[in-house]
Amino acid sequence: MPAFGSFLEVLISGLLSGVLYSLVALGFVLIFKASGVFNYAQGAMVLLAGLALVRSLDFLTAKGIPFALAIMMALLFAALIMAISAWAIERFVLGPLVNQNDLTLFMATIGATFILEGVAQMIFGSDVYPLRLFPVDAWILGETMFPGGILINKLDVWGGLIAGVLVTALAVFFQYTKTGRALRAVADDHAAAQSVGISIRWIWFVVWLAAGLVALVAATIWGTKLGVQFSITFLALKALPVLIIGGFTSVPGAIIGGLIVGAGEKLAEVYLGPFIGGGIEYWFAYVLALIVLMFRPQGLFGEKLIERI
Repeated sequence: MPAFGSFLEVLISGLLSGVLYSLVALGFVLIFKASGVFNYAQGAMVLLAGLALVRSLDFLTAKGIPFALAIMMALLFAALIMAISAWAIERFVLGPLVNQNDLTLFMATIGATFILEGVAQMIFGSDVYPLRLFPVDAWILGETMFPGGILINKLDVWGGLIAGVLVTALAVFFQYTKTGRALRAVADDHAAAQSVGISIRWIWFVVWLAAGLVALVAATIWGTKLGVQFSITFLALKALPVLIIGGFTSVPGAIIGGLIVGAGEKLAEVYLGPFIGGGIEYWFAYVLALIVLMFRPQGLFGEKLIERI
């Protein structure tokens, strides 16, 4: 029974950690569904959102504004910053590249990454800023069933609840709204979408804004977990195996992929690490992604692409 309790604790911890990866992966999925390109700038967007949030929150609380009101005002300010960045990326980066190939768009997002990182740190600073929007202590559950109980981090639970709400909202948005259907049409064929009167530039602004707001949500969780700092940009690398496993075009797939990665790496570290060596947690997800690529290149929930010649 103690062994099972330990396994259950590691499994739950891994699943909840995987949900936090999914919050970053969701932004990639949104951009890919609308433009068909991998958005390398998503990690930088999380950094920009986090810096705008934490620096404005520090400023407002220093002015004596009540903490609850300061949080709401800081969130609105950060959302405004993400809206401005979405407009700037569409206006000056993607807009001139309408109907260009996917590689060109991908390279454009790399350039946007360096711009966002530089501007964010130039305006808001480059130190490590603590952010405390969610509780970081833990519950101890099942003490009557397992000796010592099972430790569950409250922050991870909050992340899971927020991710569930986001996935539900995005699924409804893509399936049942006019803008959501237009997003899917643009992803399938830019020229065809333009021919039926869909404004690609407007659609790209909407989807980058949505991805920016998702980045803001991810920044609130990851900023509380790690502090708002430059290393948050590397979350893009952690989200890559999540996307490969779940599928670049599937919103639910981003969540399932995150759960698989989170649980897999935690279990591997605890149960395989003593035999293979430490550090397995850092590369295990990429091995899983490679295995999925070998048997299902589009991911577990991605759409299979059929090209007619």
